[in-house]
Amino acid sequence: MYDFVVVGVGPAGARFARRAAEKGFDVLALEKGEIGAPLACSGHVSTDIWQFIGRGARDELFQNEIYGARFHVGGPHSESYPFYKREVASNVIDRVGLDRHLAALADDAGADVRERHTVTAVREYRDRVEVDVSTPEGTERFETKMLAGCDGPRSRVREELELPQPDELLHGVLAFSDEDDHEDFVDVHLTAPTFFAWRIPRGEAGVEYGLAAPPGVQVRRHFEELIDGYEIDVSHRCSGAIPIGPADRVTARRTFLIGDAAAQTKPFTGGGILYGMSCADHAAREIDPDRPSTLPAYERAWRDDLAREMALGRLLRRAYSFPEPIQHVGLGTLSGEIGVHMDRPTSLASPAHLKAMLSRLRP
Repeated sequence: MYDFVVVGVGPAGARFARRAAEKGFDVLALEKGEIGAPLACSGHVSTDIWQFIGRGARDELFQNEIYGARFHVGGPHSESYPFYKREVASNVIDRVGLDRHLAALADDAGADVRERHTVTAVREYRDRVEVDVSTPEGTERFETKMLAGCDGPRSRVREELELPQPDELLHGVLAFSDEDDHEDFVDVHLTAPTFFAWRIPRGEAGVEYGLAAPPGVQVRRHFEELIDGYEIDVSHRCSGAIPIGPADRVTARRTFLIGDAAAQTKPFTGGGILYGMSCADHAAREIDPDRPSTLPAYERAWRDDLAREMALGRLLRRAYSFPEPIQHVGLGTLSGEIGVHMDRPTSLASPAHLKAMLSRLRP
């Protein structure tokens, strides 16, 4: 019997598998397809990402440095409002390469990482969890003391154990062009209904275009309008669900969710790489596979860490749907130098941001 079976080897699952294996636990990590494929997530991340990777991998994963963002109320040729830092604000990385690198770190730590293993059923008992898996060779059944559901926004683990759903699932679309663009600003468009669209330069790797909106919105039509506005051809299109709003409970008797499966994402962007890996660290610190009573400690730890960030993030997201005149006034008033951390909305009250705001008020 394993100490932990991890379902899903994206950033959150790979991070948990690595940390649990480093503590000496017997860990099996299962990915239903190839690790990193298909791509369904942006590669724009805060510089904190480098705290989670192995030595020497930065050169392989790095694509571009970003100093700020231009916000638009309208299409690509509309007036823009710049928000920027004097130092690097974020990085663009090879998103597929990140997944594979993190999985390799888990494997190096001693976790048994397996691709093309699709979970088909989960049964939770008082003393164990049984996991049925479809593999290229047939079917297998694994027993584990604890099960980590890290299998994305449409989590099979969450469904099998009837854990509560996230508040909502947005529909996101990504596509890429072959432009060679080393510009150090991203473009954000507040024209998508109740969410936003973006353009991210990735250096020699091209440019990423994306859009996300709630169900019922004609996402593909709005995305085509975005691409037409930039007058560019794109390829490598992909789409996926973006979970927003974690449920009141992400644990069961011997099972816990991490990452997108738990909707541990930023409400104002949908990004969840850093939040998911931070929550994976909380899980590895708090959960003892021999003591199911430790699961509530994980619930408390990750919520204590992210509750304020998510609450403020929800308020920021509401501004995306303000009437255009109000958006123009707000963006015009606030644009300029900032000291905000892209993963931590509470940094709006940080000394760095307050200093930047005060500098704009000086004559």
